[in-house]
Amino acid sequence: MHTFTGRIDCKVETRNYIYLFEFKRDDTAENALAQIDSKDYALPFAADSRKLYKIGVSFDSASRKLAGWKVAE
Repeated sequence: MHTFTGRIDCKVETRNYIYLFEFKRDDTAENALAQIDSKDYALPFAADSRKLYKIGVSFDSASRKLAGWKVAE
């Protein structure tokens, strides 16, 4: 989803929740979460009554596996 400051990698909406994902390769889940905050990806959903979760996900290209993930509200 494109925003005025960038692009959200993945957005999942349900009746009660909104999940915003940022994916990083060879970087940390914390940096992915920091990007969600620094680029105000959650701002378009500020007036939405649903619970919003921000999820940073890190992948390791050498092992080709999920390296970590972190969730913030």
